[in-house]
Amino acid sequence: MNTVPAGKPLASPFVAIVGYTLRACLPLKRWFGVLLPCAGALLFGLLATVIDDSPEEAFSSVAANGLFGLILPLTCLVIGDAVLGADVRAGTFQLTWLSPTSFATIAVGRWLGGWLVALVTLVPALVLSTVMAGVADSAAGPMAVAGAAGSAAYVALFLMLGVLVRRSAVWSLGVVLLGERLLGANLTGIAQLSPLWEAQQTFAGLWDYGDYWDLERSGMPAGWSAVVRLALVTAVCLLVTTWRLAHMSPHTGDD
Repeated sequence: MNTVPAGKPLASPFVAIVGYTLRACLPLKRWFGVLLPCAGALLFGLLATVIDDSPEEAFSSVAANGLFGLILPLTCLVIGDAVLGADVRAGTFQLTWLSPTSFATIAVGRWLGGWLVALVTLVPALVLSTVMAGVADSAAGPMAVAGAAGSAAYVALFLMLGVLVRRSAVWSLGVVLLGERLLGANLTGIAQLSPLWEAQQTFAGLWDYGDYWDLERSGMPAGWSAVVRLALVTAVCLLVTTWRLAHMSPHTGDD
């Protein structure tokens, strides 16, 4: 009796979602949008070498104002908007929405795809900035942890905004510039939930340098406690994204 050879096993829905995110949601122009601020991170590292302070003090100033205040949120905005918000606005997300896949799988798969991009682009750039500044021996490891945890929370935040509001890219910029940079700088209650400030506090708490200068902020968790806070922010954003996906109309996107 002839037997039909078994075909190649199908990938799990989660793996398929992550693979689709990496292939279809990040075209070439998006990669330029990701790599450009990553190059900026290296320039900020070089900038620290020309500041007339100790290498540690110079880098702490550059990290606070440039790396955490600008490079981290803007790079993650490009990634987070690409993996879901842009798809919703274009009307192509309904193909994924109608697939026989749970909404939690879609949300986590899209987030993981975006976070993987951040881990292979943004995080190495942040670490290399410590090399450029001459503080890699003490700062490279803490910067890697802060960049990984901060980008995880940021991608989840922008993923959530991508399904909650129209013009999510504009709203995301508003959250970063007005919510985090303006209000978060003056109100600790807002900073407690901010990926920007919590990522900075992660670095400040893990960096073996006595005086954090522009980095340390009283009244907030630091080091690994800040990593836990970022993990909670990530989880909440993904839960809200999953809930919103379950209440969307496949024909009207984010209406």
